[in-house]
Amino acid sequence: MAPRHQRSLTRRKMLFALGGAAVAVPAIATVAPHALGGEARTSAPGSLPVTIANNSGSFDNASVHLYVVGNLDGRQVRLTPEGTVVPIALSDNGADGFTDYAIPLAGSGETKLSLPHMSGRIYVSLGEKLKFKAVADGNGDAALQYPAGWVESDPNYGVLHDCAEFTYNAAGMFCNTTMVDMFSVPLSIRLTGEKDQTTGTLRDGGRSAAFAAVRRIEEFARLVVDDTRIIAPGHGLDAGLFPEDYLAPYIDEVWSTYTGKDLKVTTNAGTFTGRVRGERFTFDGPASVSFAKPSTRDVFFCDGNLAAPNDGTTGPVAAVLGAGFNRSTLLTDAAQPSTDPAAFYRGELTNHYAKAVHAATEDGKAYGFAFDDVADFASYIQDTRPTGFTLTLTPF
Repeated sequence: MAPRHQRSLTRRKMLFALGGAAVAVPAIATVAPHALGGEARTSAPGSLPVTIANNSGSFDNASVHLYVVGNLDGRQVRLTPEGTVVPIALSDNGADGFTDYAIPLAGSGETKLSLPHMSGRIYVSLGEKLKFKAVADGNGDAALQYPAGWVESDPNYGVLHDCAEFTYNAAGMFCNTTMVDMFSVPLSIRLTGEKDQTTGTLRDGGRSAAFAAVRRIEEFARLVVDDTRIIAPGHGLDAGLFPEDYLAPYIDEVWSTYTGKDLKVTTNAGTFTGRVRGERFTFDGPASVSFAKPSTRDVFFCDGNLAAPNDGTTGPVAAVLGAGFNRSTLLTDAAQPSTDPAAFYRGELTNHYAKAVHAATEDGKAYGFAFDDVADFASYIQDTRPTGFTLTLTPF
């Protein structure tokens, strides 16, 4: 199997259209099934048994609210407690102006569901229900305004919540626990099928350790919202909670360093060799690709001047560069991607948020930024013959 950073990059785009009326679009990280490129495809069953296990130790089942929302065939949909996928409708809004798509957990023990083919997110909220609003998008179709825990004016800002992401269809099940936007509720996922895989499990005390680690870094401290969540630095930057030029000295040093020597980037298309020429980082190899100097925001969002089009050349190089910037490995390793996690986040100017969430997990894997799958360090698992999926709320 090819390294995931060498595959198609469409997985880093929104898997379900939020529509023009949607606000605070989440940076979804789920892998789309066609991101497997040339890998063999098999037929997954029509519905997948799903288990929800509440091992939080802090909230009983009655206090946990579950939502499965996403996309099917270009339409925004939700899952009912009976396992039926139904379209979002404007008439779903109640008297308070919001929908109630919550799926209650069983009175005790595990909750069993059936997941038909769809892509989307599984949200959990603790103590309070989430406020999803059905609105008309730019085409007049019903769409959802999703929770944006990083936006203080969002109606869900005060609600303790988090989510996992998935794509499930005939190609299989592709899923992750995401921290791309924020980290709040400890979640793990288990996928059975050809293999038995688990990821996302936090170490004992991992949540509090992550909160403490982020608080210790002066520039990052304001990203911690009480004991509710840690906001990813890109969103913090947009909210005025994080310095816009934080990474500028590191970015400038990368540009200066590679004016005088080569940087090699290996992808499935081959090896690209790059130098800064003029103001652009230009790579030659299987194709000629180049990048203008990114901003701190571009690095944290893996977008802008580091955007990754699905072209098989610019996209994979952008992903590797984005990972190198976030992990601060570009000055210490002129052959990218770096694959030794002991060398990640060693610089003073680095993504300390991503560093903290990786350190909090048992397997060292997390989705701290959108290109965190480079060299397979994301909390992502897949199976082309899945037999079951379990989402577990793990201890706080």
